Amino acid sequence: MASTDRRIDLDWVRILAFGLLILFHVGMYYVTWGWHVKSPYASHAIEPLMMLSSPWRLSLLFLVSGCATAFLHRKSSAGFVRSRTQRLLIPLALGLWVIVPPQSWAEVTEAVGYHGGYLHFMSLYAQGYDGFCRDGCLRLPTWNHLWFVAYLWCYTMVAALVWLVVPQARIDRCGAALARLLRGPGLIAWPVAWLAALRLLLVARFPDTHALVDDWFLHANYFSVFALGALLAREASVWEEIRRQRWIALVLAVAGYAVIETWYRHYDALQSLEWLRQLQRVAYALDEWCAIVAALGFARQWNPGDSRARRYLTEAIFPFYIVHQTAIVLLAHFMKPLGLRPLVEGPLLVAATAAICVASFELVRRVGWLRPLFGLAPKAAARAPASDGYSALRVDRQTP
Repeated sequence: MASTDRRIDLDWVRILAFGLLILFHVGMYYVTWGWHVKSPYASHAIEPLMMLSSPWRLSLLFLVSGCATAFLHRKSSAGFVRSRTQRLLIPLALGLWVIVPPQSWAEVTEAVGYHGGYLHFMSLYAQGYDGFCRDGCLRLPTWNHLWFVAYLWCYTMVAALVWLVVPQARIDRCGAALARLLRGPGLIAWPVAWLAALRLLLVARFPDTHALVDDWFLHANYFSVFALGALLAREASVWEEIRRQRWIALVLAVAGYAVIETWYRHYDALQSLEWLRQLQRVAYALDEWCAIVAALGFARQWNPGDSRARRYLTEAIFPFYIVHQTAIVLLAHFMKPLGLRPLVEGPLLVAATAAICVASFELVRRVGWLRPLFGLAPKAAARAPASDGYSALRVDRQTP
């Protein structure tokens, strides 16, 4: 039986996953992992907490984006490429030349002692200056956290090409066959096997770069889940299976996380054992997929009704994403002389970043020429019940 009920649960998954980025990127200031600026109190203390979301957070976003892309294309294939290009590449260009450069300025100011002033820095930035070096050289220009937008546009263009050359009926048959494969134990077994194989074969050869042209492991991983979302967007039986197996998936995700955390906690003692390294990679894939299933399953079980908060945040979350990391980096950089302890400074960073995100969105949504720069529809289109590249998520067909 057909259903046209809006998938509010997936709207909320997207909202919460992007919202989690604010907490994660604030956390990056306080851990020992490399980042643009670092707290003088950086330590291993919250790294286990950070690892809770690292295996699955971005894969979940790509899967939901694949679902939304499929619905948008089915709703209106005419002008699809132009529309998605405008909604993704215009904000990316803004980010590359306006939003992101202050992050790089703060980074070189702290890391290599640059004191040439922001305008001078921007002249170097525009020239692609490669002389900011310490334990490697900073690539300029850069898109930093906006790499997600570039990758999403590329995957969307691949999907558009497939939809152009492959009949929709054949794509629907592929989706139905995949839905049958994912019944029962297959829901977890097959995706985990695929993601584990990618990690075992590729991750050591192609470390993460977020530079698009040489990031083959991440492309294989993220495009896989994007394509999976696009193929399964309308397969109601799969979404019900996800809801039904949410607790199983949660338990398995926790088990995968336990292996990952044990590996990193005792890395110095265990790194010489190659079989344990491979086991950790399989556990990473298990955690990645099972956490996604658990998140989607609990959201579907929750089945929230619509609300003003959902409608507001559905539109706001992409502009939030665009500005949030620059807000965090600059706030952290200028607050550093205060010498605040992390238990005080961290919550202040979260609150101030959230306030900047809201203030930025409130400005952008009211100024017509700013809206497309931040991925928002023109005011006239925004009044219609249509949506951006992530919502309008519906299940329209019940599979046999």
